[in-house]
Amino acid sequence: MEQDILVLLSILGVTVLLLVWEAVRIDVVAILAMLALAWTGLLTPEEALSGFSSNAVLAIVAVMIMGEGASRTGLMARLARLIISIAGNTRRRLVAASSLAVGLLSGFVQNVGAAALFLPALLNISRREQIAPSDLIMPVGFSALLGGLLTMVGCTPLLIVNDLLPGAGLEPLGLFAVTPVGLILLISGIAFFYLLRRWLLPRSADDAAVSPQDRLKETWRIDYEIYHYEIPDDSALVGLTPEEAGLWAEYGLNVLALSQKETIYYAPWRKTVFEAGQDLALLGDADAIRRFADDHDLVSVSSLDEFRRLQDPGVAGFVEVIVPPRSSLVGKTLRDHGFRRHWQAEPLLYFSSGEEVRGDFSDREIQAGDLFVVHGLWEHIFSMGESDDLVVMTQLDAKRRRPGRARLAALCFAGAILLSLTPVPISLAFLTGAIAMVLTGVLDMEQAYRAVEWKVVFLIAGLIPLGLAMEQTGAAVLIADAIMGVMQGQHPLFFVVGIALLGTLCTLVMSNVAAVIVLAPLVINMAEMGGLDARILVLLVAVSTENSFLLPTHQVNALLMTAGGYTSKDYVRAGSGMTLLFLAIVTIVFYVLYL
Repeated sequence: MEQDILVLLSILGVTVLLLVWEAVRIDVVAILAMLALAWTGLLTPEEALSGFSSNAVLAIVAVMIMGEGASRTGLMARLARLIISIAGNTRRRLVAASSLAVGLLSGFVQNVGAAALFLPALLNISRREQIAPSDLIMPVGFSALLGGLLTMVGCTPLLIVNDLLPGAGLEPLGLFAVTPVGLILLISGIAFFYLLRRWLLPRSADDAAVSPQDRLKETWRIDYEIYHYEIPDDSALVGLTPEEAGLWAEYGLNVLALSQKETIYYAPWRKTVFEAGQDLALLGDADAIRRFADDHDLVSVSSLDEFRRLQDPGVAGFVEVIVPPRSSLVGKTLRDHGFRRHWQAEPLLYFSSGEEVRGDFSDREIQAGDLFVVHGLWEHIFSMGESDDLVVMTQLDAKRRRPGRARLAALCFAGAILLSLTPVPISLAFLTGAIAMVLTGVLDMEQAYRAVEWKVVFLIAGLIPLGLAMEQTGAAVLIADAIMGVMQGQHPLFFVVGIALLGTLCTLVMSNVAAVIVLAPLVINMAEMGGLDARILVLLVAVSTENSFLLPTHQVNALLMTAGGYTSKDYVRAGSGMTLLFLAIVTIVFYVLYL
């Protein structure tokens, strides 16, 4: 048995190191850990693979699918309009109302999903009500984290807890077991920013009260005009591609469209070869365009009928798009993706981790939360909004939504929640809601499959067997004995503070999923030794692993960092106070209401 414990602790140590260093993808690390437990004989193959049939994994899959249904039916756009109508245009009330809405949504949709779903609505509120994004996005992001603690399906650690408890001979917790502490945390977090926003958030100038298109152009300093040119037979441009001509890298220009005979190519891709007789619609600085035209002997044309649609605000315009976590663009470049060829829209500007890039950014690796400003026909922008790769920050898609589907999506959500209040397992209740969305036409099965973030599924399914192995080898009892040697005889409040700190510290150096799986078996044994309720202390562990405000390492913070223009220092400034407030509230509430 001691040899098994040593082997397990070695696997656990290597897993934690790989998760912290991120030398290998976290889902790959989880699969390696799962395989190591099977190949070393610590678990049977069936036990090692049991994570894939766990209630936690199935519930997460169902929540992702229902969240996608809510997104596709326009429920989030409706929610944004409702918030504005209730809160008015007072800055503090809008921030508080938006935070409350996202927090409540996070109780039933995974918090990172709620943040991603609501981000376009937040930016629309920001532009429409002249509120700087940095004043709005961080408070709402923190509320998404806190709102995930309203129910047992709001965040992954809570789902995992309910999957681990039966294996330890304990009853699963009800859907609203965590609601008291979650509700107090959410209200306190909103009040925290409501009262101290001026000292916590970076200062930004407000947008001027102009139309959405003019405001976008002013925000990103796109004070360019569209110029029309013809390529004559003797032009130096003939035979070159846009990249070979240095269009982006040397001149900082963009080709919005290219006309050849009766065919128009919008946002022609980089391998398009310029030919004599073609007409061009160029966007850029006037001096740079004149220099480009002179260098390549282009003939200026005052107006071309075929390009008239580009200057009609009802047909084409500028939009901001954000890369969501599940996008296939993550980890690729625009060159790899073939952005122009795929979407027929021209990327003008790239914003990532606080850095704004213009000109040629074709080879920059794209991360979740990165932002692009693009120009295109609205019909092409609609296609972007309907994909899983980009979130379009505009209300144009609301014109194409069908209200009946939105109501059906809401009914499916409500039905799943009502089912979860019965003795039916949460995973079964939410899977029923998900398949109901498919059967009622809210989304089809292919869209449901694409909605699942399989990286998260394999991460959780691969790490769950670690907790089982810690129980079966006796490692959990051994470590719990050592910790109890320090805590033995101490006041129960000492246990609560210690566990809350342990969960908070672990989630700073590893994922909250890994933290709760490692700590839960230890806490169960500590509770038994100390005569405390093991279910409550395990719940405390899961809650504490959501205390991820100090650094932008949590998925929610990482997703919103670019959109809000924040730096790590901004998170340290606001997150340090939020972390201390979180610890104080959790300690008091668990000691008074739960123990």
